[in-house]
Amino acid sequence: MSAPARRAKVERSGAELSVRRQCQLLNVARSGVYRPQPETSAEDLALMRRIDELYLEKPFYGSRRMTFDLNEEGRGVNRKRVQRLMRLMGLEGLVPRPGTSQAAPGNKIHPYLLRGVSITEPNHVWASDITYIPMASGFLYLVAIIDWASRAVLAWRLSNTMDSAFCVEALEEAIQKYGKPRIFNTDQGAQFTSAAFTGKLEAAGIAISMDGRGRFMDNIFIERLWRSIKYEEVHLKAYADGREARDGIGRWIDFYNHRRPHQSMSNQRPMNVWRDGMDKRERPAEAVDMPLRLDNANALPTYPQQRQKKEKKAA
Repeated sequence: MSAPARRAKVERSGAELSVRRQCQLLNVARSGVYRPQPETSAEDLALMRRIDELYLEKPFYGSRRMTFDLNEEGRGVNRKRVQRLMRLMGLEGLVPRPGTSQAAPGNKIHPYLLRGVSITEPNHVWASDITYIPMASGFLYLVAIIDWASRAVLAWRLSNTMDSAFCVEALEEAIQKYGKPRIFNTDQGAQFTSAAFTGKLEAAGIAISMDGRGRFMDNIFIERLWRSIKYEEVHLKAYADGREARDGIGRWIDFYNHRRPHQSMSNQRPMNVWRDGMDKRERPAEAVDMPLRLDNANALPTYPQQRQKKEKKAA
């Protein structure tokens, strides 16, 4: 059995459930089960976990500063090793870079559409990103899709490879369950610029927006989500395998969506904000702001304010 299959605990032979069904239950991408991946040493895994912790505190750090801080802790690592591990984790210093408008070979880069846009209702803008999830032995990648206005997590997936398949699966689930946004914002990662991902958005008539490279402020709300989930869940645990990671992250996201008060939204819960916003969008304006009232069974409906004026005149 390959290393990715061991991490995700997917049985590829002699199992009662198919590989597809096992991956659905584990919430991991099926493509990663079949793809061999070199083992990462325990020493590298420990170093990657520490890099992840430092990166949450100092997202502007590149490999040079990261190496300096690690060696200040007495770890004795060189910059090339830190660069390799940061690439493996999908991390880079969050600073603007020249030539960011040039598309990767075969992948189109779309412009950033959210500058100066007021986003006050659900399903106006969705955003997505990928982060690194450390485990006791091995690691996974987590993709999440959030609604910008409500901060609700609409869909998520774990994978042991950084391909586009698990991102596409999360996108399909979010659209199926919650409709579709007008704009979808991501970074310029290969997963989000791939034809498989952008093709789904274009087919659904969704406008595509992409951050400039290194511009984490363009997608700030999902960056805050990563900070919360790592400080409140991931870094407090040492998941033994993909199943434990799936269960722990799933419980936290359910807590975040339905029970965790959000200070920036007057301590409301994200999913409550999403549902309330959608209810208001679907309900006629009169039913929300100007309730109708019947004086008697045969009378025409009048607004309460109009009825009060008539009563004053009659008096």
